[in-house]
Amino acid sequence: MRVLWLCNIMLPAFAQKMGLPYSNREGWLSGSFARLIQEPGNGDNLVDLAVACPVPAEVGNCSFSYPVSDFGEPDAAGTVHFYGFLENLNAPEVYDRSLETRFREILADYQPDMVHIFGTEFPHALAMVRSFRDPERTLVGIQGLCCSIAAAYMADLPYKVQKRVTFRDWYRRDSLEQQQHKFQIRARNEAHALHHTAHITGRTSFDRRITGEISPDAVYHKMDETMRTPFYSGRWDPAAMEPGRIFLSQGDYPLKGFHYMLEAMPLILEKFPDAHLCVAGNSIIGDTPNQKKKYPEPLWISSYGLYLKSLIRKYRLQDHVTMLGKLSAEEMKEQYLRCNVFVCPSAVENSPNALCEAMLLGVPVVAAKVGGIGDMVSDGEEGILFPAGRVTELAEGVETILVDTDVAVLLGESAARTAAIRHNPDTNYRRLLEIYRSICGE
Repeated sequence: MRVLWLCNIMLPAFAQKMGLPYSNREGWLSGSFARLIQEPGNGDNLVDLAVACPVPAEVGNCSFSYPVSDFGEPDAAGTVHFYGFLENLNAPEVYDRSLETRFREILADYQPDMVHIFGTEFPHALAMVRSFRDPERTLVGIQGLCCSIAAAYMADLPYKVQKRVTFRDWYRRDSLEQQQHKFQIRARNEAHALHHTAHITGRTSFDRRITGEISPDAVYHKMDETMRTPFYSGRWDPAAMEPGRIFLSQGDYPLKGFHYMLEAMPLILEKFPDAHLCVAGNSIIGDTPNQKKKYPEPLWISSYGLYLKSLIRKYRLQDHVTMLGKLSAEEMKEQYLRCNVFVCPSAVENSPNALCEAMLLGVPVVAAKVGGIGDMVSDGEEGILFPAGRVTELAEGVETILVDTDVAVLLGESAARTAAIRHNPDTNYRRLLEIYRSICGE
């Protein structure tokens, strides 16, 4: 089978070959890629794979082929093909018709039996289905869903915060209302792409319901994800964690619920005065250990950033919040194992990778019961769930973990067992091949 992947990030394996910086987002892509290209079958790979992904402007539209042996196993046979295309990822709400021209070039060169699209929220998804024009051989993988993100985007922010426009927001045309509107546009593009595919992969009852409403005639294939390699080894140990350390994987836009966590902290500190919140990812409130802001605050602060800082001042959390910045997979793993509890306070999620990673490592988790999270975590058995936006219940969930190590261990061990099955690379690889064969008629 000749399969073309269309990705929403530059695959790290490709970036490393090119000597280019890359993102650690969508870590499951790297896990699936590594397994897919190195699985032998009758002396060769079962799948001949090509990967099309966005590249920096200085690289431009490009194509390269590498031996599979370059990516791990020295005796692996076959070739993997990479195609670069130019896409403005900073403006994913803007449709670029030049992508269709580039994709027709890639399709003519590689001549795939099927196309597997990742990242329906970006213009490349719609451009590819318009270029390929073969719905029966088009497979779309669902991560988040823009329509749900747009609806929940403001996450209970005060009206004045939603309406406020800072200099940074004005200059970038990126106020909170504009951000929400951009997701609404992306949702329309996403819906158009789903209307032109006959096959969809997802993992939760949430994404199955939403995609069924958008494209009722498409075949839904359930398939779980393979995580990045580092998260399959190591286990959370209460003797090695730091008591009272609370870890969030992201907090740079309202949907991720950082403000809910800040509002819960005073309640937690009443019982655990040494509690400390550590937040990974892009910091919108100031410096991180690895990145210093170049300009005065009024030039870069967003309305949401101002609101977060106001909460920190209001609740006197200056000594209880640390922004960690962007972390590698190994650095993320270190943070999971150091924390006392991992929290996912989002206003909406489908199947967040950070939650999957934490569960694989056996980290006690507290999460909002939104979107697909209820399918991932059994409340009271594999973690503690709370109603979205309910700060008191969020605080109580965290306190339960902090106060009782035995409960934390039991929840973490149960979560790790479930996650090991859900994210089993062998199982997920076989399922992926099964889906590919059903689409290609093999």
